[in-house]
Amino acid sequence: MTTADLTRTLTLTAEELSDATALKGIFHQHKDGNPIPSGEVLRQIMDLLRAIIFPGYYGKSTVNTRTIKFHIGVNIEKLNQLLTDQIQAGLCFASCDDCGNSEKAVDNRHIAEEKAIALIKKLPTLRQTLATDVAAIYNGDPAASNFGEIISCYPAIKAMVNYRVAHELLLMDVPLIPRMLTELAHSETGIDIHPAAQIGQYFAIDHGTGVVIGATCIIGDNVKLYQGVTLGARSFPKDENGTPIKGIDRHPILENDVVVYSNATILGRVTIGKGSVVGANVWVTDDVEPNSRILKKTK
Repeated sequence: MTTADLTRTLTLTAEELSDATALKGIFHQHKDGNPIPSGEVLRQIMDLLRAIIFPGYYGKSTVNTRTIKFHIGVNIEKLNQLLTDQIQAGLCFASCDDCGNSEKAVDNRHIAEEKAIALIKKLPTLRQTLATDVAAIYNGDPAASNFGEIISCYPAIKAMVNYRVAHELLLMDVPLIPRMLTELAHSETGIDIHPAAQIGQYFAIDHGTGVVIGATCIIGDNVKLYQGVTLGARSFPKDENGTPIKGIDRHPILENDVVVYSNATILGRVTIGKGSVVGANVWVTDDVEPNSRILKKTK
């Protein structure tokens, strides 16, 4: 290929990729002062949050009882700034048509500041809840030597920090960022939890790879899932135009003290009753009575 042919090919390809028709629905037009959330900055935010929630295991390894207040204070101050900026970017993304308006930009900044502080105020409660998740994994896994091993190594805890923070942001009506946070955890751990799912305390995921928890799932306390579990939806209904109907409850409810073993698939708005056990490699699409055992039949 000659230099002229190469230039022509590159130019034509760029023109084709820039065509308005080809870009419809998949192009976010940037405007000055109207950024979108940054995946890299959100990773920094999660690093800060893990260091604040589990000091000594994440962040500065030199933290001790004499310096912990200083370390947490510095991290919270930095977290507040980064989180405010990213929430503002999320608000701009959700209202991109008028975010360039100076008054709207000021409003979004104030809203972002309020939401960032609201999340920071929830961190002590989030830490308490995450401590129950650590305890649940420790109590359910004989291979776990101590809490520190779980906090440092277990993918479930990393995923749950992201999920529990994302869930709080979702409850605050923060756009886009909650899903980005849980997808960061999905990429890191192989555990896919939608931020809208409702999960109780003492939640344990053993191993974790391939676990999927859908948006409208409700999970009680003391629930344990093994790797490969899917809490998903069946084919959902469509309207008269053939468009899928969204906003309906379509994922399972797991009541307290339920255990679901590896590669089990539970689909639809079904209820798995309190104290039930769902065995490995089974397919569940109907309600399960409390204290039941659902096992794969063997010949």
